Amino acid sequence: MQNCAPGDVPIVKEDKFSKAQCPRNELERESLKNIRYASTVGSLMYAQVCTRPDIAYAVSVLSRFQSNPGQEHWKAAKKVMRYLKKTEGYMLTFQRIDHLEVVGYSDSDFAGCQDDLKSTSGYIFMMAGGAISWKNIKQTLVASSTMQVEFVACYGATVQTIWFRNFISGLKVVDSILRPITIYCDNSVAVSFLKNNKCSGSSKHIDIKYLVVRDKVKEGQTKIEHINTKAMIANPLTKRLATKVFKTHIANMGIVETFDVFG
Repeated sequence: MQNCAPGDVPIVKEDKFSKAQCPRNELERESLKNIRYASTVGSLMYAQVCTRPDIAYAVSVLSRFQSNPGQEHWKAAKKVMRYLKKTEGYMLTFQRIDHLEVVGYSDSDFAGCQDDLKSTSGYIFMMAGGAISWKNIKQTLVASSTMQVEFVACYGATVQTIWFRNFISGLKVVDSILRPITIYCDNSVAVSFLKNNKCSGSSKHIDIKYLVVRDKVKEGQTKIEHINTKAMIANPLTKRLATKVFKTHIANMGIVETFDVFG
């Protein structure tokens, strides 16, 4: 792939992957036996964890097929590598500012997995104009509403918030960490549910453990605020996006081309 044609995005809106694309017999598996799929996905995962949240969703989806990858999955892995080829000059950047503050963004898709209709959660935390922590993960439950999946996503972001407060407080470099850390969510129903103690028909089946989010809001460790979907920086962690929208979001993550930084 060293001389491959560069690609604009790691995954496109039309891409859909499932176990139906996996080899179904020995003949099909034999045709793919020399493909280094697992090691390729592992290398992409390393890049994603270190400095490239922009490929997190694509890598997460591809990792689901490591035990029996199909030709379409391999083509998708090469698409991610072509994207990295085009963006090899990109870097995660931070701005010099007087006031340091950690801000989180929590998002999810809805029933995005083609095989089991489970959803994907994602969060990203920003400070000084750049991403400092991010994660996406397929949820373990099958949710019946967008409110439920967004609520579960907020739980993951809240757990990370608790860790941030404990870790950064000890460093004593971010004074604002002692105040509630804001987590933005683009689902107004989920935000309303998190801010009050009322239950509804759409919320009564939520696992009790996720209600810790409400407790942390009441304790003043975090606060959940609504944000317009267009401003949701975590969108690329949970779903396929149009090229223009994707590029806008990754720029807002602080991932920019080298010459944009150094001129």
